[in-house]
Amino acid sequence: MLMQTYEARLDGLRKELGRRGLDGFVIPISDEHMSEYVGSYAQRLKWLTGFGGSAGSAAVLKDRAAMFTDGRYTVQVREQVDGKLYDYEDVPATSPAKWIAEHAPEGAKIGYDAWLHGIGWAEDAEKLFAKKGIELVPVEGNPIDAIWDDRPQASLAAAVPHADEHAGRSSADKRAEVADWLKREGYDATVISALDSVAWLLNMRGEDVDNTPVALSYVLAHADGTAELFIAPEKVTPALTQHLGNAVTVRDRDDFQPALAGLAGKSVAVDPNHAVAGIFHALEAGGAKVVRTDDPTVLPKAIKNPAEQQGHRDAQARDGAAVSRFLRWLSIEAPKGGVDELTAAAKLREFREASGVLKDASFDTISAAGPHAALPHYKVDEDSNIAIPPSSIYLVDSGGQYLDGTTDITRTVWVGPGEPSAEMVERNTRVLKGHIQLDMQKFPDRTTGGALDALARMHLWNGGVDYGHGTGHGVGSFLSVHEGPQRISKPGGAFPGTETPLREGMILSNEPGYYKAGAYGIRIENLVLVVPAGIESEGNYLGFETLTFVPLDRRLVDKGLLSPAEIGWWNTYHAKVWDILSPQLEGEDLAWLKAECAPL
Repeated sequence: MLMQTYEARLDGLRKELGRRGLDGFVIPISDEHMSEYVGSYAQRLKWLTGFGGSAGSAAVLKDRAAMFTDGRYTVQVREQVDGKLYDYEDVPATSPAKWIAEHAPEGAKIGYDAWLHGIGWAEDAEKLFAKKGIELVPVEGNPIDAIWDDRPQASLAAAVPHADEHAGRSSADKRAEVADWLKREGYDATVISALDSVAWLLNMRGEDVDNTPVALSYVLAHADGTAELFIAPEKVTPALTQHLGNAVTVRDRDDFQPALAGLAGKSVAVDPNHAVAGIFHALEAGGAKVVRTDDPTVLPKAIKNPAEQQGHRDAQARDGAAVSRFLRWLSIEAPKGGVDELTAAAKLREFREASGVLKDASFDTISAAGPHAALPHYKVDEDSNIAIPPSSIYLVDSGGQYLDGTTDITRTVWVGPGEPSAEMVERNTRVLKGHIQLDMQKFPDRTTGGALDALARMHLWNGGVDYGHGTGHGVGSFLSVHEGPQRISKPGGAFPGTETPLREGMILSNEPGYYKAGAYGIRIENLVLVVPAGIESEGNYLGFETLTFVPLDRRLVDKGLLSPAEIGWWNTYHAKVWDILSPQLEGEDLAWLKAECAPL
């Protein structure tokens, strides 16, 4: 019998835990690869609680339960999760482990799925629980799966080769680089478990996860240059087999855990930031010597080669034309009052699909009207959808997946009639000044993203305001829109990668913002490529090449607050917008573009 209500599902989980002799259980948003986006088969937290955000977790005890989210989801979690069933807990003020240690009785056995949690979380929770006389127990089979009768199956879509013309390097070349690293470090093998790392290493893509073109699989890469791919047999085509060649052995995904257990005596490198605790447990139980170190594919994946760089430019130009057509359409239709957030997002998708080469969105479009724009990670659905009010700010953060690149752009526009308030214009201009400051900055090679973050905030800080998210994240090449290891964010914050040195060839976002709760929000986002600075310098200096070209809304800019250099940036930027986009547009779209690109 299907459990239709969230109360019935919670009760069913408690009964299942009781059958297993467990007093509690921890439920993260995760899959076996610690992915940012997970397939429908792995949406256990959403099925249990109703929470649809991208970051959060729950803890269930016999007599109480709690939901754990950070400040991005304070409003959303209360709209989607029943407060009579779950306490609302704020991260990082607390955590599931801390909450359990406080509320579970001494002697309690708390279950967790070791194939959904990182090893660091498991070890920290175990230590914390031990002080309270609580035992952390890895489960055999997830108890939610045992009661989720209509749970979707994992995707069996075919995995496909990713052409060398887009990848810029052959898979054999990449595997040789990993093998050289293994030999240099004295390791026998390494586990590649992050889906985008597997995809990059093998020049393979898939359709198993929304927004990210990856295939559910693992790789064991060996020091002799060979590799083992663990993937469902139904996903393997003759074309993929031919592409992989003789040096890659294709094995059933179900063989992965036994294969780990069979590496007795081998020195195996595993990245604790990308591999679940279950991988470590299987290796250690089998007698392997486990070395915790960085995934050797992460840095070379982040440093884009010339083919990937040009692919990004081409994808951005194509994407920019689609976004511009959308913004012109919006400028005509939204002031009439008949456009809502979902309609706008669908229309933007339609413009992107008109290129004929869009593969997917790179993330769920943030189509945010009025007060929703003040929620940086807002996700519109049928329940939250509102009309875009005339005389208001509208924020749209979106991206596309193309064979030659991944895009991510945010534009904030004024929806007429009338004029934006003086405060709106002043705040947007400060955001713009920060965006320009970061875009124009030159810096020594290997400067960290953390060292640059304040540049994007300085003009907001001088106005007594700030924003609560990072300034920039890495972006993949027809891969994850949020890619490490680099990041531009406040040092010492919650985001990994802030201390990663920036290198030539890395792609990042530049996206300062401002958010007035309950009123409006502003964000300006372009993607940038780290390139040689092109200045006389003592040592190697770097700068940014802008990749994203779509007009910015001049109605939200106070020219009087801009310096001559900033006005020069604006005019140069829009001249290039015109050069890149005008050959792709015609008629009224072209006329709109010309007006938007006129000098400030």
